[in-house]
Amino acid sequence: MSDTTIKKLSVNGREVTFSDERNLLEVIRKAGIDIPTFCYHSELSIYGACRLCLVDVEGKGVMASCSTLPAPGMVIQTDTKEIRNMRKINIELLLANHNRECPTCTRSANCALQDIAHRLGVETVRFKAPRKEEPIDDSSPSIVRDPNKCVLCGDCVRVCSEIQGIGAIDFAFRGSNAKVAPAFDASLGKVECVNCGQCVAVCPTGALTPKQDRSKVWDALYDRKKTVVVQVAPAVRVALGEYFGAKPGENVAGKLVAALKLMGFKHVYDTSFTADMTIFEEANELLERIQGGKELPMFTSCCPAWVKYAEIYFPELLPNVSSCRSPQAMFGSVAKKVLPEQLGCRREDLVVVSIMPCTAKKFEAQLPKYSVDGKPEVDIVITTSEVQRMINSLGIQLQELEPEAFDMPMGFATGGGVIFGASGGVMEAALRYVAEKLDNKPLVKVDFKQVRGMDHLKEATLQIAGNEIKVAVVHGLANTKKLLQDIKAGKAKYHFVEVMACPGGCISGGGQPWGATDRIRAQRQQGLYNADKAHQVQKPQDNYLVQRCYEEHIGGKPGSHEAHHLLHTDYQNRSQIFDAKLPIMRGTESKRLPVTVTICAKQENCPGQLLLGMLSDYVKTRQYTPWIDMDAAFSSRPAKDGTICVTVGDQIVERTRFHNAMNTLEQLQNQAAFKNITEAIDKALTQIR
Repeated sequence: MSDTTIKKLSVNGREVTFSDERNLLEVIRKAGIDIPTFCYHSELSIYGACRLCLVDVEGKGVMASCSTLPAPGMVIQTDTKEIRNMRKINIELLLANHNRECPTCTRSANCALQDIAHRLGVETVRFKAPRKEEPIDDSSPSIVRDPNKCVLCGDCVRVCSEIQGIGAIDFAFRGSNAKVAPAFDASLGKVECVNCGQCVAVCPTGALTPKQDRSKVWDALYDRKKTVVVQVAPAVRVALGEYFGAKPGENVAGKLVAALKLMGFKHVYDTSFTADMTIFEEANELLERIQGGKELPMFTSCCPAWVKYAEIYFPELLPNVSSCRSPQAMFGSVAKKVLPEQLGCRREDLVVVSIMPCTAKKFEAQLPKYSVDGKPEVDIVITTSEVQRMINSLGIQLQELEPEAFDMPMGFATGGGVIFGASGGVMEAALRYVAEKLDNKPLVKVDFKQVRGMDHLKEATLQIAGNEIKVAVVHGLANTKKLLQDIKAGKAKYHFVEVMACPGGCISGGGQPWGATDRIRAQRQQGLYNADKAHQVQKPQDNYLVQRCYEEHIGGKPGSHEAHHLLHTDYQNRSQIFDAKLPIMRGTESKRLPVTVTICAKQENCPGQLLLGMLSDYVKTRQYTPWIDMDAAFSSRPAKDGTICVTVGDQIVERTRFHNAMNTLEQLQNQAAFKNITEAIDKALTQIR
């Protein structure tokens, strides 16, 4: 580094050098002083709302260090009587507006607000709460939102908008009524949230937490009629230990197996087994697409948050998404088919529990398509943070346990299955399979390091047996959106693309230990690659127990009819997700047909308003009003080229386009799109009336 880039300033009387740090806070922390903050995250934009990172800059006074640029010669004090009092008052004000039922909070003992209050010596709160208690929003299957614990730091708003590019939650109202909520103050389960849990991962106070399903697991374990088994996802093993004093990336899989056996689980299995199985199906699907000229690029389907994102924002690309279920969903399907006979129990008495790093897996497990006769194949999903609380509740000292092995046969996995938890891991495991199949000889070098690491986008062009295979790996949905737009515009061409919603992959899912940084993510990733190397078998295709499972239970081979039934899925166009609905017409009959018309809240002269009036007139003219419930559905996503989305019952009518919002009623009535909608209403009503 040249002398011109090294600069100096003074912090508490000590000389500190700096170069490209973007603010004083980063310089001060580099000097070994941890100034408290709520709203600062190095991956997010600078917000400066909490006013806890105050410092005294000589000649300038008290300033927020997160939003102040460092300059040579600055003289800084990080702690004065004035600053300490200001911080304490700020904390008291936050506590006054915060539900302080700490002993019952899921974030108790791991709460930034609690920690900073202790650090600053806040022993009393002199201010009264300015607002009434608000209802807890538990409408989402993945996340619980408690507005009474929110301190308006904005971390969740920025991560949802900047890292995921969604904006499912934002600031609403003003003054003392200000709050963080979905658009139109709707429930989280009814908006475009993809359940990724990154808001949970940054929330410092427990206002956003994973939905707690521990009690369901205890109830199953206490029921002697039930046979309870559990699967453990790859990323859990390199993060759980952090709760018990281990370093990030330390593999505690064996100790976790021992702890789960102490809890009463009948058998403990490894989701990496069905990760290997996923490669059998997914890699063969990729080869078929390449050789058969089918839709390319093919996208991975392991991440349910990414799949839901595609269903909402890019439904036109759903044919490009692999039809393979995720490893969790595959495990549930195979377990419910195979284990009752092996374990000597009835299918209805087998309870399959998942331990996942991911809040979106809770959403995935409850989807009707992953149920048989109304009963889910994966019964309960708990996160890494939940299993930690279960271990603690029994007084189990995890680090003192002797490691135990996963149970066979669904506990045997290759290194390729284990690395699924890291961004690039699914891609690398698939390449180990595809390269060997295309080359038609054993693969000697199994490492594809081009797709590893924390870069937001990793690209590689591989020469395999005379074939040029172009691949890409992306994590974070905002980065994914940019990549998808380039693919649609023809600016980027690939054969295979891996997408993970969470930064760094599953290792930093919303259910993992709170407070992950890029350094911690990198350590967790390396822990998975170390586990890969510790396996004697690293290629998924060499998992002989997966091969035996195919031979005995899944039609003999990948791609069979039985394999498609058990291991594959289809997707739903969710582009018609609304921020809020306004009732326009309500019928009087017991059976009624719901009709919705999108009106974009951000578009002037929205053609949806005109179409809504037309349909209302049509229903009245045809005397359908007793059987119709009509709503204006508001969306914060602007409609391009006048596109309007209409639903009739559960059916999304083809998107209709009216390029001129001021067209006359007669002109619109002559369009085929309007005719399609009215015909759909007529047809649906014949089944109701």
